Amino acid sequence: MFEKHLYGRILVPMVTPFADDQTVDYEAAAAIAQKLVRDNNADSIILSGTTGEFHTLTYAERVKLFGVVRDAVGEDIPLIAGTGCASTRETVALTQKAHAMGYKLVMVVAPYYAKPNQTELLAHFRAAAAAADVSVMLYNIPIFTGVNLEPDTVAALAEVPNIVGIKEEAELNPKQITAYLNATPEDFVVYCGDDTMVLEAFAQGGRDRIGGIVSGASHLIGCQLREMIERFLSGDVDAAAALQRRYYRLFRIMGQNQRTNPVALIKEAMKMLGYPAGVPRLPLSPGSDPEKCRVREMLSELGLVDSDGKK
Repeated sequence: MFEKHLYGRILVPMVTPFADDQTVDYEAAAAIAQKLVRDNNADSIILSGTTGEFHTLTYAERVKLFGVVRDAVGEDIPLIAGTGCASTRETVALTQKAHAMGYKLVMVVAPYYAKPNQTELLAHFRAAAAAADVSVMLYNIPIFTGVNLEPDTVAALAEVPNIVGIKEEAELNPKQITAYLNATPEDFVVYCGDDTMVLEAFAQGGRDRIGGIVSGASHLIGCQLREMIERFLSGDVDAAAALQRRYYRLFRIMGQNQRTNPVALIKEAMKMLGYPAGVPRLPLSPGSDPEKCRVREMLSELGLVDSDGKK
């Protein structure tokens, strides 16, 4: 049985730091994981998710990242391996490798670029779940994969014993969370995958069915988002809503200039807070000076750095 409380409510899809020569900076990755633990900004860490730019990593780089971060944090925090790949074959292999390395929960994104139909998605996820004795979290993010995991498909997958939940990128289809909840058993857990939709997710599923959030912004404000959730669930809705309005501006500024993946500017903000976040991997580009200025101003407004941009 999946014990969602072990993973907490703040699941951080950790960035993958790249050096200026575009190689993975594994030493920096270890330091980022340790700082997330030290600052209490994460209850769990997900490796090679979207914010981790997994789609630009090789199989070998992902495996090494799993090992480096595991060795860096030990038992200090639960780790989740992102093992989804474009092909079923590689997804199965990476899931098996993560299991062999001691990972107990993996997150598997829908195959990207191929745009499989629902029958093909069923076969893909069933193969991933059968690959190893691990718990599997489905990952639905149609804006990048081009396919949506329909509620009927999720219902069928929830019948697989070790498929225990789903991360839903909620903003583009905000009521699909309710459809997923209605289609699946009470022990099937939904995680909100969109920083802008946290309270909306908990309003739909409550504390029992919503596991928490998979939140890139939690690199910066994990403690604050944890407080927001706790206030909401304790009935202090007005205070929680005020916090959501306050931090909504931060979420939006990370997507300025039509940046669909906010990771580049999340990395710029992280560096302002003392993380060795590195640069994105091409084709994503580092923040421009005007973009960084707006990010710094927002961090200052929120009290995360002083007016000079210092933590």
